[in-house]
Amino acid sequence: MSERAAAQKTADDHVRAPDNRPRKVAVDGSAASGKSTIGRRLAEQLGYAFLDTGVMYRAVTYAALERGLSLQDSGSIGELAQTLPIDVSLDCDGSGTRITIDGSDVTSHLRSQPVEDAVSLVSRIAAVRNALVSRQRELAERQPIVMAGRDIGTVVLPDADLKVYLDASIEERARRRYADFLAAGDEVSQEIVLEDIRRRDRIDSEREVSPLRPADDAVIINTDGLSLDDVMDRVIGLVRGGK
Repeated sequence: MSERAAAQKTADDHVRAPDNRPRKVAVDGSAASGKSTIGRRLAEQLGYAFLDTGVMYRAVTYAALERGLSLQDSGSIGELAQTLPIDVSLDCDGSGTRITIDGSDVTSHLRSQPVEDAVSLVSRIAAVRNALVSRQRELAERQPIVMAGRDIGTVVLPDADLKVYLDASIEERARRRYADFLAAGDEVSQEIVLEDIRRRDRIDSEREVSPLRPADDAVIINTDGLSLDDVMDRVIGLVRGGK
């Protein structure tokens, strides 16, 4: 469902979460913690929409790079985020979140290395976060949803019915990210991957607006040594009311 279509739905059209399950689920975590993968699998299992909020920050980053804006020009990038005609098609069937800008699908460009290198710098700009958080909240009001990111439980959906924070050691996260690069055929050293994650952790945790941290009422799951199935079992237990 696109953002535009969702905005046309009235309150009477809202889909309700069945069986008293949490209607809004926040899945937060640091870089390469598995939040997007777990969030997507959880949404598929529940039959909910899924939004990886990171793709929206990547979309603004991509647009800024395409327009030749300086990453240090927070004013221009913030204004861009507020006016950029982004359309978000939520992942409702496992096909993935799709992003269009000015009617053009840019999804395939959002994992490029230039975007990867710049997204943490763009996402720390207050005006960017304010603009995108507003859109994310609007999407969450339209249907039961699982939303993944770095500030979902603390800022975007502080009223989420269930908040999960995934964590892992930096070595484990670097190993996972390195494996992803290899699987995609990208040549990169483990040392570079490790340093990039360390850099992103520093930017995410030290930024003034929406710093990375677990919500006070989030359930923290350390995923070191756990398979995806192990983590999913734990999260599904939480959805069913377990601890």
